[in-house]
Amino acid sequence: MSTETGRAGERSLFGHSLRRIILYVVLVGMGAFYLIPIETGVMTSIISPETYTGNFPYLPPLEPLVPGTGEFSLEPWQGAIDGLGQGLVNSVILVVPATILSGLLGSMAAFGLTTVDWRGQIGIYVLFVAGIFIPYQAVLVPLTQFWYNVVPLRELFEPLAALPLVEAYHWKLVALIITHTAYGLPICTLLFRAHYKKLSDEMVEAAQLDGASVATIYRRIILPLSIPMFAVVFIYQFTQIWNDLLFALTIVQFGDAAVVTQELVGIGVSQSGTNFPLRMAAALLAALPTLLVYIFFGDKFAKGVTA
Repeated sequence: MSTETGRAGERSLFGHSLRRIILYVVLVGMGAFYLIPIETGVMTSIISPETYTGNFPYLPPLEPLVPGTGEFSLEPWQGAIDGLGQGLVNSVILVVPATILSGLLGSMAAFGLTTVDWRGQIGIYVLFVAGIFIPYQAVLVPLTQFWYNVVPLRELFEPLAALPLVEAYHWKLVALIITHTAYGLPICTLLFRAHYKKLSDEMVEAAQLDGASVATIYRRIILPLSIPMFAVVFIYQFTQIWNDLLFALTIVQFGDAAVVTQELVGIGVSQSGTNFPLRMAAALLAALPTLLVYIFFGDKFAKGVTA
């Protein structure tokens, strides 16, 4: 009896070990599947454009030791920094205030639609939900007419151009900030509203009995409890706004106010051909801010999604 029990235990232990091995193999395979394209991009970005052949893009530049792999060079990265420098600055000027405004205004709107009772609340909530389903392409022409013909933002911004660090073309970035804030407001509101629906009503009722105003309740109770959801909204909005190209092409078009996604379109392309190392270095450089955001705030994003 004890022998059979021992054999059953051995088979169970072997099966458990086999499952763990299979799981590790699957995870390693999935990791390699997703990381090989990134590794290929990194290797391509450090090859001299003059020696790039594209034969072995996944191998490091090892010429003359391995023919066809190219010579090591940081020239593509230097060219990417020079070509995308102004676009990176413009994107930072755009993304930071647009992300903060859309998150903060979405939190306030969700608080007003969840905790405070007032007439017409359901109708306003329906409008927020409908705003999520408006495609970008449907508003491009009205948006252009609005910023260039209806609202004289360029004329209003001219007196501010005399201030330090302010340029005349920054009015286009201000228009982009307002546009992305307005377009991101519905999804931010719904995310915060889902979070606020789970909060205890007793806290708000107790604060109201103590005579706290709506602004005090939001500032001292709701806002501190919203930090995990702010992490989710900020990361989501940062990624969406940083990677946007359609609104930038519509409002900014081209020129000194071009953002990084616009600068990325034409970099490394000329009549003589395509400079693949330069384009790959530029693509990695443009994606670096969003990658850093996920690395440094990924744990808060996970906690916010869980909450």
